[in-house]
Amino acid sequence: MAAGDASLPPPDPDDSIRPFTPEQAKEIVMSLQKPAVFCNMTFDWPVLHWNVSYLANLFKGKRIRFRIGKKDMGTAPLFETECSYVEATLEEFLAWSGRQPSCSSGPFKAYDLHKYWTYADYKYIAQLFEDKPEHFQDVVWSDFGFEGRNGRDSTLWIGSRGANTPCHLDSYGCNLVLQVQGRKRWYLYPPEDSSFLCPTRFPYEESSVFSKVNVVDPDLRSYPQFKKAQAHVMTLEPGQVLFVPRHWWHYVESIDPITVSVNSWIELGADHEARVEEAITRTLICAVKSIENPAASDAWLNPTEVEITSHETNLKYLNGAVSAYLEHKKTSTIEYRLSGSQDAEGILQDPCKKRKIQANPEAQDIRVKPCESHLARIKTKNMGENPFGPNLLQVLPQSQKTHAKEIAEQSSQGLLSGNDGRFGKLHPAGNTFGKDSDSRAFVDQKDTNLSADSSKTVISTNDLLDCVLHPCVVSLMAHLLLERTSV
Repeated sequence: MAAGDASLPPPDPDDSIRPFTPEQAKEIVMSLQKPAVFCNMTFDWPVLHWNVSYLANLFKGKRIRFRIGKKDMGTAPLFETECSYVEATLEEFLAWSGRQPSCSSGPFKAYDLHKYWTYADYKYIAQLFEDKPEHFQDVVWSDFGFEGRNGRDSTLWIGSRGANTPCHLDSYGCNLVLQVQGRKRWYLYPPEDSSFLCPTRFPYEESSVFSKVNVVDPDLRSYPQFKKAQAHVMTLEPGQVLFVPRHWWHYVESIDPITVSVNSWIELGADHEARVEEAITRTLICAVKSIENPAASDAWLNPTEVEITSHETNLKYLNGAVSAYLEHKKTSTIEYRLSGSQDAEGILQDPCKKRKIQANPEAQDIRVKPCESHLARIKTKNMGENPFGPNLLQVLPQSQKTHAKEIAEQSSQGLLSGNDGRFGKLHPAGNTFGKDSDSRAFVDQKDTNLSADSSKTVISTNDLLDCVLHPCVVSLMAHLLLERTSV
């Protein structure tokens, strides 16, 4: 267990009564601004039987895509664009991991288990189980107050020890994650730490903003500001559900030989403005990168993005996002005036979400405030000011002492040399970080390692896009665009 790891107790198998009603659980999810772990909420969910052996038998030889990466990756994040990929069955995965020694490991044979990890990540259950829809009911998000939400609206993750997702934030919504098999360690950072995490849109993935920092082994000479970031570290145990608030950064790593997780992203009313910002980002990055000389192009498109959409398509997406935002604002304002804020929800009941979705926590229009104030009153009335207890565990910051010790180990290696990292790579989606941190991010990401020969061109297309797609720039563009269309 890592130093400073806020380890959590396993769920109590003898507890047959859920500690929160669906209404209470939903109130917590919709109002809480800090990550937390729900315990004893899933003890009777059939999905808890979904270990890899069970799934292998269920899929009966179905081939799925696995991402493969090196365990020793150094101080740079290992983005999905830099990984290898194979198509394999779960039986072959089990054989490779040593759980079925009598079976052939197939396409995994070329990868030493001690040197590599593999991840079948981001698998939509609706697609995996399209011929077995009865298993959608194995995932019971309705126990958290989201009626009708089940496996059809969820994603499956299967990994070996060391499998990880690079540190990132989701542009929309909030996230509920159920651990089914094995344990995963989570590193979470609050939105206000964004400038320290050096946000980037390269590689580009709609709705995901990556960090240029490897948070478990940071290169503090290149990113000295990261030492100011406050990690919240915890280990998620089987049966527990982690709540990740909107715009919280997270790095996730499997720490057991085999892990299985199921998650669902919850839509929020503020996603309408975030979709406008994401549409602006997509339109600009696709327009610029698609005209770049193919010989000079880099792997800027994340494998989760299936294609580079045309400028015409992106403009239709942008116009649709703006129209939806204006309609939502109009409807929310009318409902707020009619109800006196008593019934405003702020959540979009859309069980057909196909992409990660995350919201803008600082959206200024009236649609968010009624929901937040209404839920705050409910929480005060029904659960008290502090909802945390034995069945709702707050994920606390890593101890300052431990964090300072880790930072000191690299600080002694020459932080005075400044930020010599590449300039590229930014971050999107709006007012997520607040004005002060946005300004710091813009300054902190300057490249101080320019060539002494000022006549030599050193600015690349990515450098230019890093500036154009910087969060404060995209946020400003979105507000100007919405003001223009509102007139």
